[in-house]
Amino acid sequence: MKRIGIIYAGRDFSIGQEDFDRMKEEIEAAHRNGVATWIRVNHGEGRPQPAELLIGPGIPIAILPIPPDIVEPAAPGEVDAAAAAVEGDERGAGSVSTAIQGEVGPDGEPVPVE
Repeated sequence: MKRIGIIYAGRDFSIGQEDFDRMKEEIEAAHRNGVATWIRVNHGEGRPQPAELLIGPGIPIAILPIPPDIVEPAAPGEVDAAAAAVEGDERGAGSVSTAIQGEVGPDGEPVPVE
């Protein structure tokens, strides 16, 4: 699914299943032609509410492509930031070592492997 984030009047909106370049062209055309037009968007989280935004000359709007969530598995010995927070240190080592033989810590010292 293609999604676009929109910032309009300091508030966040989104559009689902829309091509970023096509939306950009539509906004540019409204500015170039000097004719305001409405775009249908979603507002809110969880159960978004439909809304319409007026776009045209003199109306600031920002659009942001929202990439799909791609979850890649961690490499052996790698810990994400959330796991690090749970474990209690910035490496995520905590009481269980996640070090790889020969790994060097942020202080430049070798990390012990348990």
